[in-house]
Amino acid sequence: MAYDSLRDFVAKLDAVGELKRIPIEVNPALEITEIADREMKSPDGGKALLFERCNGSQFPLLINAYGSNRRMALALGVNDVEEIAAELDGLLKTKPPSSFKEAFALLGTALELRHAKPKTVRSGACQEMIRQTPDLTALPIQKCWPRDAGRFITLPLVITRDPDTGARNVGMYRMQVIDGRTTFMHWQPHKTGARHWRRYCELKRRMPVAVALGGDPVYAFAASAPLPDGVDELAFAGFIRKKPVEVVKCQTNDLEVPADCDFVLEGYVDPNEPLEMEGPFGDHTGYYTPPEPYPKFHVERITHRRDAIYTGTVVGVPPMEDFYMGTASVRIFLPVFRMTFPEIVDMALPAEGVFHNLVVVSIKKSFPYHAMKVMHGLWGMGQMMFSKMIIVVDADVNVHDMREVLFRLCANIDPQRDILLTKGPADVLDHATPALGFGSKMGIDATHKIAGEADCRPWPSLIRMDEDVKKHMDELLRKLGNRG
Repeated sequence: MAYDSLRDFVAKLDAVGELKRIPIEVNPALEITEIADREMKSPDGGKALLFERCNGSQFPLLINAYGSNRRMALALGVNDVEEIAAELDGLLKTKPPSSFKEAFALLGTALELRHAKPKTVRSGACQEMIRQTPDLTALPIQKCWPRDAGRFITLPLVITRDPDTGARNVGMYRMQVIDGRTTFMHWQPHKTGARHWRRYCELKRRMPVAVALGGDPVYAFAASAPLPDGVDELAFAGFIRKKPVEVVKCQTNDLEVPADCDFVLEGYVDPNEPLEMEGPFGDHTGYYTPPEPYPKFHVERITHRRDAIYTGTVVGVPPMEDFYMGTASVRIFLPVFRMTFPEIVDMALPAEGVFHNLVVVSIKKSFPYHAMKVMHGLWGMGQMMFSKMIIVVDADVNVHDMREVLFRLCANIDPQRDILLTKGPADVLDHATPALGFGSKMGIDATHKIAGEADCRPWPSLIRMDEDVKKHMDELLRKLGNRG
């Protein structure tokens, strides 16, 4: 299901009881964060919030729209994100790939075959209103936490093109507002947008950039999804919504943006301009990330819908809205992991692990040290390279139940034998690493040990009740309950 606009999605949330409207005037500086944080940490992620009156701006602000499993499914137009995973699994099985890279190459081909390629149109609602003299202060941009360096755009769709191939990238990189016409562009070194920028620096050419906000909620999810370099996020969005994304050309450059989005910031990054210190920012790690040098984005024009809604989020101590976006990505892309690792049963990134800190994966173990093979393989797959800790458990463990995971972890490991320490790339936002973007990693084999694995005594059986007794007692208790 495709939404015609962000307002269409808001109406859907309202109709199914997933929206709270806040009619009182609230300041985007800190006050929205305090209300949203309480909502995000309420049972099942609370509700989406529409702040109808934002101090200093004519535009309403939507937040926590993705902040539950139900709202994630609604945002992607399905009853359950597993529906998308099943369709993706079916596409990949039409010609089984032999590697992770080949799987994503096949995904790109499948998107084309499913008519997901974006469709260029002559005009779009995103250009109904044109602000020739751009002024970012007109938008209800949030200052999220007290020690943040300023206001930050937190759900931007940053659109760039490879200057050599013309391939489009849609990334999500926070943008600290410097003044009414300038922001920082926080594209981390490992991101595709940063690669495009480095190439423009080599060419000594001004880099055109467009930033879209709002539109069909699937766009923000696609921008945050762990797609590899070269797979068009807007094509992936078209695959999910089962309708090509209509795109319209910007007015000041040749980039294209979703025609139904709410705001467009058109501008450029100048590779000849020196980097300056961006941050600090209260990040998804739950800590403030310190200032680091990043380039500046210069806004030349702002266009928007007449009925535009500004979209934002806030990150911090988990659980928060981004946890549900990350969980949806894991569920949807699990078939891709299984193409390379058919032994994988399930995978979870617990909220407390803030994405990259902890991965729990269950496997069908079939040979000695199988868990070690899976650890090394996952560290070599795209953004999984940032994973700080990987815990491998047996196939019968529910990886989404941390009590069960911790039970197996504590029961099944000998620290010296079952813990693997190595080094590799790390999330640049991880303050615990000894160097920026590089640190150590830990793999833990919490599986039952089998013959052929060193230093293992005969492995005992897990205590379980006889199935016939369980069924008999189920029936007995059911009869007892009926009598009451």
